[in-house]
Amino acid sequence: MKAAYFDEYGELDNIKIGELDRPEPSEGEVLVKVKAAGVNPVDAAVARGMLDQVIPGKFPAIPGWDIAGEVVENGHSARRFKEGDQVYAYARRPEIKHGTFAEYIALPESYLVKTPEKLSVEESAGLPLVGLTAYQSLFVAGELKEDQTLLILGASGGVGSVAIQLAKHINAKVIAVASKKNHDYMKELGADVTIDYNSEDLAEKVTTAAGGKVDFIFHCSRGDSLDNTKNTLKENGTLISITNSSPDLRDDIQFQYVFVEPNAPQLEQLAKLADMDELKLSVFKTYTLDEAAQALQDVESLHAQGKRVITM
Repeated sequence: MKAAYFDEYGELDNIKIGELDRPEPSEGEVLVKVKAAGVNPVDAAVARGMLDQVIPGKFPAIPGWDIAGEVVENGHSARRFKEGDQVYAYARRPEIKHGTFAEYIALPESYLVKTPEKLSVEESAGLPLVGLTAYQSLFVAGELKEDQTLLILGASGGVGSVAIQLAKHINAKVIAVASKKNHDYMKELGADVTIDYNSEDLAEKVTTAAGGKVDFIFHCSRGDSLDNTKNTLKENGTLISITNSSPDLRDDIQFQYVFVEPNAPQLEQLAKLADMDELKLSVFKTYTLDEAAQALQDVESLHAQGKRVITM
């Protein structure tokens, strides 16, 4: 099969395009023909070796953890899906080896869910990682509740844009912080208030918008926005971060760092929301498999409005 892969960690222009052995589905696995693969900043970090101490790699390694595709073969005892079923998944495995930037991937059937009917293949491929990250951060780790005030830092990115929609689905109040050029986009997604992260009086604007202090901060940005807003959090408030595992915080803050995990039932919930028109995903740009290295370089900028997706 044709695949994008790397033989060692390093610069992103080390990504090669070539032929690798097509995987065979083992017991409990299905072989999926990849139609589209979402591209995330973590994919670039993986190729650079930045996660090597957390997730071991085995070369040649194929990057990519997001997939939408078609079931083409079932391994022994794999019976949840039939040939031709359209599926999507967050495909992170215990080691970095068989990723989604390839024509085929073999996955445990427990990872897979049928794709949302109202999303395109490209949109479905862009949803798993960002959707599960937002879901697990807001509802599992943070237990966000109706009528709470949520401050999202980095709200126009892939995770933040899904978080806006999930929070509004349960009727939370959303204060979205990102660059001014993305404010209309965030309002379209449902944000109640939008604030420019470059504002000198950022904390004051947050407390004014909240009518006091906020219940929950979801930190999915980099830079100093958290340092500038952490004191807007109520006593015993909740802070969830996906970018900083050990921020300097008051003792009363309920803090948790989230690194997203595969979860098929949660993917089913996201698919249901998409089919109810409660969740949408914007695809900023598509690439061919031959352009995988460029896609990884581009995604490191972290400034795109919507997802980047490789199509096969």
